[in-house]
This record gives sequence, C-alpha cells and structure tokens, in this order.
Amino acid sequence: MKNTSNKELIEYFKTFITEQRLYKMENILSLRTRYLTVVLENIYQPHNASAVLRSCDGFGIQDVHIIENSNSYRINPGVSLGTSQWLTMHNYSKEKENSKTAIETLKKTGYRIVATTPHREDKNLEIFDLPKGKIALFFGTEMHGLSDIVLENADEFMKIPMYGFVESFNISVSCALSLHNLSHRLRESDIDWTLNPKEKEEVLLEWMRKSVKNAASLEEEYYRRR
Repeated sequence: MKNTSNKELIEYFKTFITEQRLYKMENILSLRTRYLTVVLENIYQPHNASAVLRSCDGFGIQDVHIIENSNSYRINPGVSLGTSQWLTMHNYSKEKENSKTAIETLKKTGYRIVATTPHREDKNLEIFDLPKGKIALFFGTEMHGLSDIVLENADEFMKIPMYGFVESFNISVSCALSLHNLSHRLRESDIDWTLNPKEKEEVLLEWMRKSVKNAASLEEEYYRRR
C-alpha cells in the first residue's frame, strides 16, 4: 500500500469517472490556490460559516482553517451546497489554545497572519501588499471579533473601507469581498499562485475518492490485486 503512488491511484480511479467529469476536475484544479487561505476563529453561525465555504470554493481557495474554541463549527448544507467536500479543511479543536496552535502551524508553512479588523496599523483591502508573501486571512465572530491571541500575534491588519453608518459587514460578506479583490489581483499578477504538481495530485485523488461510488471498497480491491 505504501508503494503505491498517487499517480497510480489516479489512473485507477479514472476508469470510474467520465471524461467530462475528469476534465472539469482538472480544469478547476488548475485554478486553485494556496497562496491565500482563510481562517475562521470560533464561528458559530451555521449560515455565515457555510457561506464562507461557498465563497472560498467560488474564488478558488483550496484550504480553510477552522478554529473551535468555545464554539463548535457547523455547516448549513442549504447554503454551502456541498462545497466543503472540494475544500481541504484543517480543524483546530483539541488544544487548550487552538488559536495559538493554528497561528504557529500557519507561520511554519510561510503564511503571514493577517487579521481582518480595524486597527491603527491596518491597510485597506485595495492596497494590501500581495507579493510580500502567502496570506492567511483571519475572520472572527460578528459579536466579539478576533481574539486577543490573534490580534497580538498578527503580522498585519487589513480592513475593508466603508462609507456608511454601519461599522462592519458580517463575516460572510467580509470574506467574499476580501477574496474577490485579492484573488482577482493575485491571478492578474506574476506571483506563482497555483498548486505545485504534488499538491495537484493529492487534491485530485481526494476529489476522485469523493466522486466515485464505493471508492473505499474499490481502493481496497485495488490493493488486494497488487
């Protein structure tokens, strides 16, 4: 089992997927990015949480990080429309300081910790520096915002400029606006934002496993024959 490469399994699963379905997967995969990632801290509203996942998929963001401290993360299937199965979800719920664990993990993989909240050192979304390095966008609850741990460990702060009486958008709107702007500018830039070949193989294989009926049983049969 350990000697089987992702490429071999992909070729095997191709026999169970239509050419049209495979073409769509490969086309979408070519547009996925990990240069931007979204981090949700302690979100408890299923509607907003699910809308964020839908935006991430729509704007080609592959990874979503979920921090569960006092609140459990729940998805509303009527809003997410099944998009969570196409995303790589990272959950942080087992530690005493889940936010700190998430921050440390992301920093080790080269991400800038960017808090999306008004701050004296914040930068407007439209002029936020993309080429500086990979971005982990942190979003908090509408009522309490981001935790002190995130604010104290953030590398940068970003805000969406507003011109009315309201002080902030809800999390799903904030995420959609941020990703629309940043992902568009990213794709128009010279930044190498696509997944590398190994990442594409790993994601494609996971998508195939979720698309093929009885995938686990078929994979077991494949290994038995080997």
